[in-house]
Amino acid sequence: METPLGLMARTTPTEYWNDSCSIAELEYAVGNGAVGATSNPTIVGEVLKKEYDTWLPRIRQIASQRAAASDLDITWQLIEEMAVKGAAVLAPIFEQAGGRRGRLSIQTNPTEFRSAERMLEQGRRFAGLAPNMQVKFPATAAGLVAIEEATALGISINATVSFTLPQALAVGAAVERGLDRRAAAGQDVATMSPVCTLMVGRLDDWMKAICERDGITVDPAAPNWAGIAVFKRAAGLFRDRGYRTRLLAAAYRHHLHWSELIGGDVSLTIPYAWQRRFNASAVEVKPRFDHPVPAAYVHELLARIPDFGRAYEPDGLAVEDFDGYGATVRTLRGFIGSYWDLVRAIDEVILPNPDVRR
Repeated sequence: METPLGLMARTTPTEYWNDSCSIAELEYAVGNGAVGATSNPTIVGEVLKKEYDTWLPRIRQIASQRAAASDLDITWQLIEEMAVKGAAVLAPIFEQAGGRRGRLSIQTNPTEFRSAERMLEQGRRFAGLAPNMQVKFPATAAGLVAIEEATALGISINATVSFTLPQALAVGAAVERGLDRRAAAGQDVATMSPVCTLMVGRLDDWMKAICERDGITVDPAAPNWAGIAVFKRAAGLFRDRGYRTRLLAAAYRHHLHWSELIGGDVSLTIPYAWQRRFNASAVEVKPRFDHPVPAAYVHELLARIPDFGRAYEPDGLAVEDFDGYGATVRTLRGFIGSYWDLVRAIDEVILPNPDVRR
């Protein structure tokens, strides 16, 4: 029996990805029509916990083979090997689509979000791990520089740590500059598939956090539409400006982050648990992407929460303000924390506690 996500993938232009590099979860997603996957430090840490029996001996083997390797070296080898395994599952889709889909996104070191040079150096390495790698750079001031340069080098990028319309438009413009530079040099751009993620659920989270912090009362439904409103507006402007970057919705919190985006020529990166919930739901699979967000909610958010205006208006934020936007700071702190949690998990393997009987 066809699942709701499978029906969406078959009958609408809306594509979906597996929001994890877990092989079992990715195989489930591909079986239901998914055409991509993603990872980040938080996801890799979760996969390590779920597949600990698989990865524990491999971590020990890496440590044994690389006697002088630091815990950071071993961590990054683990991240890369997980990505390569996931990319192999997607390889048939990539080959059939001529590079336009079937990629796995791997994220650059979140601690380097202020250095375009170091992010680009790592991104070039990632792009060489498999033909269908996609490199995630944050939509920070430095990340935009790396995005343009990586695109000019032929690397398909995925802009992450992105929540606002100004960030999305800046990413779209940076990619266009990179594609134009590459084409002017006589190099291929037809097989590239740049993506800009908008973390719709994390923008909703930030609206709710502001309401709690500042004692603002709004219709409780309104913040659940914040990310959707930004995403739909971004899609219209991308189409109007002819941007060749595909928008991707991430950070799921409720079914509107799926059901309201069905029918758009966009991608959705959906965690495994939400895929199972959506596939077991009674939500009707029908195009809703062109349905406007309820105007009353948009008006209330604009009137009551200034940070929504900064996210929703094309000129709401300058590039130099991206790094300090609340949702950006919260997400970077989370990704950096998850990264160091992952390093500590590696340390637990290569330096086991001698006081615990094994």
